[in-house]
Amino acid sequence: MLNIVLVEPEIPQNTGNIARTCACIGARLHVVEPAGFRITERNLRRAGCDYWNDVEIVRWACAEEFFEAHAADELHLFTGHVNTMFGEVTYSDECYLVFGRESRGLDERWMERFASACVRIPMRDGMRSLNLSNAVAIAAFEALRQNGYPYLQ
Repeated sequence: MLNIVLVEPEIPQNTGNIARTCACIGARLHVVEPAGFRITERNLRRAGCDYWNDVEIVRWACAEEFFEAHAADELHLFTGHVNTMFGEVTYSDECYLVFGRESRGLDERWMERFASACVRIPMRDGMRSLNLSNAVAIAAFEALRQNGYPYLQ
């Protein structure tokens, strides 16, 4: 199962959209605290996620806990600060696609620790970033494409 990881998400609407994407593609959603909002069914429903019950959500108390638990797993950290394009790497069907907070991305320490796992989605020069839920969808569908869209019709 594909794993989508949100490290300290700040905007409930993005998390709601990402949860809906996870439900539609059969991915597991990992939410690493602290989030910038309370992660409740009510808040995410308000953010447009009517698929809440169809998503497997794993919550982590902090980034340290998540990265220690998954240090040996196949991680792909998305950032705008590297040269490796997301389409240049191979994704297994059980990899972890890791995204940072909307305002400033992943902490430098994680990008340094997992430098060889960092990738970026190309954009026009001078643009800061894509919307988080769009970036997750782009990355998830590339991983699914490489694996033959398992369980999707």
